[in-house]
Amino acid sequence: MLRLLFASSVLAAAGLTAIPNPVSPDPEGVRPIDAVDTVFIEHMTWMEVRDAMRSGKKTVIVATGGVEQNGPYLVTGKHNVVLRGTTEAIARKLGNALVAPIVPFVPEGDIDPPTVHMKYPGTVSVTEETYRALLTDICSSFKTHGFEHILLIGDSGGNQSGMKAVAASLNEKWSDGGPRMHFIPEYYDFGSVAKWLEEQGIEQRPEGLHDDFAMTAMMMAVDPDSVRTQQRIKADRFRINGVDLAPAERTIKWGRRIINFRADATVKALQASIGKK
Repeated sequence: MLRLLFASSVLAAAGLTAIPNPVSPDPEGVRPIDAVDTVFIEHMTWMEVRDAMRSGKKTVIVATGGVEQNGPYLVTGKHNVVLRGTTEAIARKLGNALVAPIVPFVPEGDIDPPTVHMKYPGTVSVTEETYRALLTDICSSFKTHGFEHILLIGDSGGNQSGMKAVAASLNEKWSDGGPRMHFIPEYYDFGSVAKWLEEQGIEQRPEGLHDDFAMTAMMMAVDPDSVRTQQRIKADRFRINGVDLAPAERTIKWGRRIINFRADATVKALQASIGKK
């Protein structure tokens, strides 16, 4: 109360009027402006999310990325950058889906003493217990709001087992009514991506880096700066695994094709999962 009185007196001295306490908006209120064309929930207003769901968008994509070392050229948020491209492609292909905020914090190794990626500055890790609890709360939030299908995909290997376990646990918990969980491991099938690239004439010679042509190309399609394009050109390092990345426009086109390839595989697997009893 004293804070409110003090704030009011300060505003009065400045010739201003205090704003009354905000009133919670009516959940059934009419949206006063046009909606934007996006599938990303964090880029939407709550009214846009509500109306998108009412129009039939009852599937939500919960994607996990990571913050880790990825060699000397790729930003630590590599997987999160890629997911910005793949999740939008998947949602657009489905036509009835929205994309949850990408989960950037996943198990990356022990924190103390550090193991795996945690040996490198910039990496952020969480325990498996924390990771699963976070996913459970996120999915439970979307259950509350009425989504019918929740799709779990992960762009990194360490993310997979936790997502599979959470999906199974929640499907059991919500068996008497609620959304269906779908863990789609086909999204993370980089073996198929590599095979497809070879069939397209892309032959790689691994350099021992946490990097490859597919990842670099997808990232360039989303954000060329995330692979340090200009800096690598200047240093004559604009290549990976023996594959020349110049011209950049060509690699970006490849990135879009790879994103589309992965999105198609994911949509096919999700449709098969939805078709199961």
